[in-house]
Amino acid sequence: MAKYHMRKKEREITDSNVLKEILKQGKYTVVSMCRDNEPYLVSLSYGYDEIRDALYIHCSQKGLKLDFINQNPNVCGTVIEDKGYKMGDCSHAYRSVVFWGKMYEVKELPEKKHAINVLLEHLEDDPNMIKEKSLKSDDAYEEVGILRLDITEITGKHSS
Repeated sequence: MAKYHMRKKEREITDSNVLKEILKQGKYTVVSMCRDNEPYLVSLSYGYDEIRDALYIHCSQKGLKLDFINQNPNVCGTVIEDKGYKMGDCSHAYRSVVFWGKMYEVKELPEKKHAINVLLEHLEDDPNMIKEKSLKSDDAYEEVGILRLDITEITGKHSS
């Protein structure tokens, strides 16, 4: 993939801590995939694993996403922190990241448990309530589809 420079350098986010902060605060991502020259774009809620620099995504155990990533695991995605349209200024305040990586289906039980914990801690106000209600045995984890998106490159941009 050809590398491009950011046209408005003053808007570029280069601090890795700020890039991670945007991922930690986001609740959904838009991910693009491709197979046989056919594009597919999907919005997904996620949990961010800062140590692994990966997003975990809950999904069905069968479906179009899996068909696409099994053929081509290379993906591109974005997370946007919308700070609102600036009335009378014809501009929008935001922070965003664009990332590239590889997406895989998680099949091993220990990683599924870790992934679901990451998801619940990221998305839920009271993750323990969900764990106690829905995750009482290993069978409950086995029935859940999980994807892991390993981030290999990330860029950021902002406008105030």
